[in-house]
Amino acid sequence: MTVLDSAAHRRALAGRLAGGGFLRTPPWREAVETVPRHEFLRGGFFDQVDGSAPTAWRPVLPETPGWLERCYADESLVTQIAGTVVPGDIRGEILRTPTSSSTMPSLVVRMLEELQVDDGNRVLEIGTGTGYSTGLLCHRLGDELVTSVEVDAEVSSRASAALGSCGYFPELVVGDGLAGHKDGAPYDRLVATCGVLEVPHAWIEQTAPGGVILATLCGWLYASELARLTVGDDGVAHGRLLGGQISFMLARPQLPPPLGMLPDLDDGKERETVTGADVLNNWSARFVTQLAVPGAQRLTM
Repeated sequence: MTVLDSAAHRRALAGRLAGGGFLRTPPWREAVETVPRHEFLRGGFFDQVDGSAPTAWRPVLPETPGWLERCYADESLVTQIAGTVVPGDIRGEILRTPTSSSTMPSLVVRMLEELQVDDGNRVLEIGTGTGYSTGLLCHRLGDELVTSVEVDAEVSSRASAALGSCGYFPELVVGDGLAGHKDGAPYDRLVATCGVLEVPHAWIEQTAPGGVILATLCGWLYASELARLTVGDDGVAHGRLLGGQISFMLARPQLPPPLGMLPDLDDGKERETVTGADVLNNWSARFVTQLAVPGAQRLTM
């Protein structure tokens, strides 16, 4: 692969995103045309195995034919399974739940456009992931204005290496993104690349008056929606839902207990219950599971 090949893919991606109405302003188009998404996928990604039940995943590595083209397709690419497993760890298939991914570019740039940043804005990103969206923010605003929090130390380390290879050096923090990062507050903008059940008060406290919070709010039965809030001088955030189909993995600290450990609704104690690995693939069983363990619907993408 040559630099020219990559540049052509970036320009083509930007053209498709602009044509779809996701990429609307010149600064963000320049960022998409400049930041190489494939550099954030050097460790490969996982492909879903067609027809598998429960869902199986197989690795796609840089030496796999078509890898580069897939990096610039408008699709989310799973980069971690079961909290620790990366594509290079697997030869064959794995039947576990995805825990990290590179979000589809159209959603990434839509959120960055909806964030309504201005030159000089300080941004806190919740969920570094592969670091691609962090790189776009760095290109648009400058490294010194971007802070990104990631709960998974290994994910953050890989993102740091990818960002550095592209010449970007933002502040990367390993910790619970639901707590924000008060040491760098206040921020002019806060964007979350994970789903949340409610907007944490810490995010509102750490956003300057007039600042914007952009996050995906999640509910029952896979319900989710993108919300944009503006923080007032009184410390209260007001806003609206923006519409469109938005879906992110739920923030890890809000995930439910593992399947098989459902609470006993009679005495409040946990007891082991056999549910089966595919319980969330059955609507009736999933509904019952959610009644016992609110949030269980977010165990799968």
